[in-house]
Amino acid sequence: MHWAIFFLLLVAIQLRAAALPGFSGKTEFAEQTRWEMTTDGVRLYLNAADDFDLHKPTELILYLLPNGNSIEQTLGKEVTQGDDWHFGIQQIAAQVRLLRKLDTRENIFLACLEAPGKSWPFYRASHVDNPWRIRNLVSTVASQIPVSQLHITLAAHSGGGSFIIGYLNSGEIDPSINRIIFLDANYSYSDELHHGEKLLNWLHRSSSNHLIVFAYDDRNIVLNGKKIVSDTGGTWRASHRMMDRFAKEQQAQTSQAGPFLHYAFLNGQAQFFLHPNPQQKILHTSMIGEMNAFLHAVTLDTPSENKYGVLGGPPAYSEFVAKDAAQAHDVTEILNLPQRSANAPTGSVFLKMIDHLPTDEREKMVVDQVLAGNVPDFFRTFKSIGPIRVASSSVAGIDHVGTYYVSADVLAIGNDQDFFRMPLTPVSAEKIADALGCSLITRKISDDIYAHADIKVEPMPLTVNRESPETIYQSNQIIESQRGGQSSGLLIAGIKKDVVLTNRLHGHEGHVAIYGWHKLDGKPIQPLYVGHLETYVDYSHGIRLIGDAMDVDGKATTVQAVLADPRLCALLSDEGPINPAHYSPTTHPTTRPTTQITLH
Repeated sequence: MHWAIFFLLLVAIQLRAAALPGFSGKTEFAEQTRWEMTTDGVRLYLNAADDFDLHKPTELILYLLPNGNSIEQTLGKEVTQGDDWHFGIQQIAAQVRLLRKLDTRENIFLACLEAPGKSWPFYRASHVDNPWRIRNLVSTVASQIPVSQLHITLAAHSGGGSFIIGYLNSGEIDPSINRIIFLDANYSYSDELHHGEKLLNWLHRSSSNHLIVFAYDDRNIVLNGKKIVSDTGGTWRASHRMMDRFAKEQQAQTSQAGPFLHYAFLNGQAQFFLHPNPQQKILHTSMIGEMNAFLHAVTLDTPSENKYGVLGGPPAYSEFVAKDAAQAHDVTEILNLPQRSANAPTGSVFLKMIDHLPTDEREKMVVDQVLAGNVPDFFRTFKSIGPIRVASSSVAGIDHVGTYYVSADVLAIGNDQDFFRMPLTPVSAEKIADALGCSLITRKISDDIYAHADIKVEPMPLTVNRESPETIYQSNQIIESQRGGQSSGLLIAGIKKDVVLTNRLHGHEGHVAIYGWHKLDGKPIQPLYVGHLETYVDYSHGIRLIGDAMDVDGKATTVQAVLADPRLCALLSDEGPINPAHYSPTTHPTTRPTTQITLH
């Protein structure tokens, strides 16, 4: 009886520890992680403990990166000779690991957000609707955490503060946010834009809400003969503007906190830590990690307050620093497909199902299987291509820069262990593309994919029964032997001729355009060719999809719009505008589904 009770308790504990969908668990510190990219180019890194408990309350820390820093650098690592110094200054991953050790009452979920160009001020300047975009980013990430009790911390360092300012510009602060932290990051605080009023309204709404500000006296710091801030700028002045606004509500209680002057308002709900900097050093980065400012800010008024170490240093998190940098995967999953059924046929089983079918029946079966979700995970995974830069044809001479997203591999049926790369006619391929908010690619995109590919293999032509399922499957197995066990999530090229969009189909209606199958020297075996009828399919054809959502010059747009635009089409086409950019004008939808951020 006792063993039965013990077993039930063990099962209950295991059920509470959740593996989050789409997360990888292969890390140095028993964590599960996920990388994402939004359609307007924001990179996201999500990190939860392996023992993430669905029944515990969860604190989501959204960490907004400083200008010029990547997510990998922000997470940090042991810095050795030859490493970029940025890897050692923030160590946010190590600090979060310490937080999880200090307080096991709740889950600590970390999300790092990196702006395109590594600059939140640039992102905001590039998008007139940036307050809405920023607010949507916060709610999108939060909505993916499957717990009932979620509290959000917005923590920003340096230029990351522009994200929080953008959020304040979007309206009142959402009740789910219980902590806002400026780590030398409040440069653009403005009373004229009612930032102080919104913060005060939020603080008055709940005694559990906290505002924490760190800054240092940067007014007279000189670097390379020039002051690092203007005569009216810097976080020291911004912090005093904030405190002046708060002092209208309540006078500050002042004290000393390590090397910082400490000002507390509203019974400690708003706290300012200002370093007088008597030695006139640049403390902009050292405060975050070395002086434990981040840890102090996230633990104030929690059971972990003053348990992490000492404000001012030395660093409290050294034992949690990773040996190696985090390995990023610049992907975004934008295919709105059902989850693959456990009963769906694998690749080898599907081969037997279609072996003797006429082409039209086979095509219908492939389309049905794909739209039912019977595809490997690697086909759901889209890779970013870019930034692609092309010279402008305008008188102004301004270059255009774009980023788009393509499937890591060509279309396949089955699961990641047993799959079958399936060619299709362009009409069938577009049925799938239209349903998923995607398009077929162009010749230029095919070349770009090869240039950016993680894996490149030598084409292996076959000459017997080119159109038979057996030969198609044989080609698939050859590709797998060439891949040599490398990850199926990597961008692969040199495996197939692409079914492409081209203006050369005008006058060749009812035909298929194929191009590519690049050799290792980068030259394609197949020049652009429109000689086959569109019903022709052989083993060498592949269906590569491009997501319709893309980014051009820092603004969200669509592949269809760019292909039709004489000013921008060179980002995607080497033959001018392609319009209409599809094979089937009578069936092509006028309104296509849009690709969205999905954090499965």
